[in-house]
Amino acid sequence: MSIEVRDGVTVIEGEARVLVSADYPYYRDRPEVWADRLTALRDVLGIDVITSYIPWRHHQPLADSPPDFTGHTHPSRNVIGFLELCHRLGLKVVAKPGPFIHAEVDYGGLPDWVCPDADPAIEPLLDVDGKASRWFYGSGPGGKPLPAPLAEPFAGLVQEWLSAVGSKVLDAATWPDGPVILMQIANEGIYTNGARPVTAYDFSPSSVEFFRATTGRHEPPRSAGEDPMLLADWGRYHAVYLSTVYRRWAEAVGCRVPTVINLNPPTVEDLDDWLVRVSPGEWGDIAYGFTNWMGVVSSEADAHFRYVTAAKLAPGPNLEENWGFSQLYDPAYGDATTSFHQSLLALAAGATGFNVYTGVSTSGWPQELDSQTASPYPDCSPIAADGTATVKAPAVRALADFFARHGVEFLESTPVVGGSFGLYRPWSGIAAWDVMENGEALRAFHARMRAAGHDYLIADLAGDVSGHERITIPGGRFMHRSVQEALARSGAAIEVLGQVPVLDENLEPCTVLADALGAPVPALPEPPARVVDGSADVYVRRHPERDVAYLTVLVQDDNAGPVRVQYGTRSLEVVAARGGAAVLRIVGGQLDDLLVKGVNGYLGSSVAASVSLDGQTVALEEPGDLYRLA
Repeated sequence: MSIEVRDGVTVIEGEARVLVSADYPYYRDRPEVWADRLTALRDVLGIDVITSYIPWRHHQPLADSPPDFTGHTHPSRNVIGFLELCHRLGLKVVAKPGPFIHAEVDYGGLPDWVCPDADPAIEPLLDVDGKASRWFYGSGPGGKPLPAPLAEPFAGLVQEWLSAVGSKVLDAATWPDGPVILMQIANEGIYTNGARPVTAYDFSPSSVEFFRATTGRHEPPRSAGEDPMLLADWGRYHAVYLSTVYRRWAEAVGCRVPTVINLNPPTVEDLDDWLVRVSPGEWGDIAYGFTNWMGVVSSEADAHFRYVTAAKLAPGPNLEENWGFSQLYDPAYGDATTSFHQSLLALAAGATGFNVYTGVSTSGWPQELDSQTASPYPDCSPIAADGTATVKAPAVRALADFFARHGVEFLESTPVVGGSFGLYRPWSGIAAWDVMENGEALRAFHARMRAAGHDYLIADLAGDVSGHERITIPGGRFMHRSVQEALARSGAAIEVLGQVPVLDENLEPCTVLADALGAPVPALPEPPARVVDGSADVYVRRHPERDVAYLTVLVQDDNAGPVRVQYGTRSLEVVAARGGAAVLRIVGGQLDDLLVKGVNGYLGSSVAASVSLDGQTVALEEPGDLYRLA
């Protein structure tokens, strides 16, 4: 009986699966409705994996009292009973014990008594100017300072909390004797700060001491004018710092199932800061995952790029896709089409699963848990706060059923790509201080490849690059000798967009890569599929052994009329709503199962969804969504 995460894919009892899950914040609902809501997630939405945070603030509001996991101080604290209920209903669980969770909970789910304002012995997390990083949600206009993760006594208090969750809650609930198949640690970095600038954290005394110990440097950089190699070292330290916190917290829980994390996507302004920090190769057994929360990708090109970057950086599931928040984030999420489009984009771009956040709208949480959010939370989930299915439910069910049936094959199928972007993190570490451009080169590469109709990969140049046929790198003055040597022997066509490196990591002469560069890189070949009419995007995956392909067509908000795609020598037409999307399984050249979103109520777009491939047509006669699972 086994659970593992293999190359970013969740493997349960030896079978790989697209991890389709739904979040249910039990702590926001009355225990008497838990069974009904969980049953709706299973039977109405077709989802058998539940995710949920376990908020420290909720279970241990007082420093001098032990955590309550049985509900003796408040019924909704009975997380042991909640997990037992999930198990009885045949549901699996991804448990998320924080210690920081965000999730629109006051002080991010931390109890007030660990705040440096409440206990002067607790060291605050500091930015480059020595100012405390603050959390504002539910903390008043000034915000509360956040604790430095590496410093005592906070580190010890976190250890006690996570150890208590592990021993008293998760140990007995771990698969196969219980429902817990994965554990997620932290949230979107550490304090939802995974995408923040490298100048934002952590310049606290405990972190500076750890920087000295791990790099041999005396002081971290304080300005862009310092030694570029020191800037690069600070960037690498961010990756080590994140990895260290993750490992310490995961070890404190001691859970026997795999540990995952959920990085937020980068911002455009701080792209290099994210690229240098998010280094899954540093994390050991901790698996990569990511979230959305950065805009409507069907209308915003930058949001699309950021989302694709998060999905392509490393294999892993999207662990939070917005399916329920239109009032807090964007009114476009009031319709299922926005989330449908984004979930399919994540999978097309390389994600190994998606999460419905949240699957259920809730009501009835204690004021001290969340003093800011109006009930229900969120406002428009697929299952309403009264337990009834909303208009979003069929879209979730269609996706869940499609990937339950074809998920293994979908994961076996590989993206058809035209090249790879070579990510060299030391350059990102320097570029994060606005000394050079590096992340901007990735953004330009993304735009160039998508305009040409090509998908692509991101190649971590510190890892194995032997499987990449064409690698584009931004260029810079230096590059590790080992990386130059690996590129030189990779057999890939290497395209350098800027200066060819002529120095190694010690700034000693090294022209291994320069000497290996030969004839100009040939022009891109014809893509496997290209949009020839309409405002849309298309991604192609092909199975390596069977005549099976998956096409994902993503329609932009400004599209008008059918989307026409040149698929090899064949003509494909998709009729979908504005902002809609389609996923098509093509077997032996013929249309098989497919999903097409034909209605987008937010945009007032409603069409009779259809797909036509060289005259083979699957269509509705009236406006609506087309879901065919033969």
